[in-house]
Amino acid sequence: MELTSRQLKMIEIVKQHQPISGEAIAKHFGLSRATLRNDLSILTMTGLLDARPKVGYFYTGQTVEPLLFEKLYHVKVSEIMIPPLMILQTVSVYEAVTTLFMYDVGSLYVKNEAEELIGVLSRKDLLRFSISAQAPEKTPVAMIMTRMPNIVTITPEETILTAGTLLSRHEIDTLPVIDPAAPKTVIGKITKTKIMHFFIQAGLESENQSF
Repeated sequence: MELTSRQLKMIEIVKQHQPISGEAIAKHFGLSRATLRNDLSILTMTGLLDARPKVGYFYTGQTVEPLLFEKLYHVKVSEIMIPPLMILQTVSVYEAVTTLFMYDVGSLYVKNEAEELIGVLSRKDLLRFSISAQAPEKTPVAMIMTRMPNIVTITPEETILTAGTLLSRHEIDTLPVIDPAAPKTVIGKITKTKIMHFFIQAGLESENQSF
């Protein structure tokens, strides 16, 4: 897969005006930022552009070899997903915080007694809760979690580029990987960090092979 003419033009715009916001890039095309969201996701996930919150996009100076990009584009979520960490909806917020830091993860998936996904508990959810100063030992996570259907999921056969696009578009850190035959059954998870590590490792391997 090769970069489109619009993506190449976006790189040139960033080179000339960096740091530049997504809205400012969109103005150069006379389009909305939402229209360019997928293009921006591709350029950042492949390392051509770097995005910094409240600052904008930068050109990294990197290049993507066509064969390497084609290889990465077709990698399936199933190849790099990791086991999910799930807790029952009756678990207290206090226990959830303990679990979150014990396993050093950014979010927890919440299930019911039937082992079905019913919510996601993120650090943002916990931060909002802490501001309210309620009793964490007595409050179940079901009270503060993000509930279905407001949870973005993905299936194992989707590409990691699609996963990265969803993470960027919805400004979230994790995607539950669900069983296509049973949409409420979580079989894994994929995160921004996992995708970033994958791309870095693939880039290093490609660099080593070129010597």
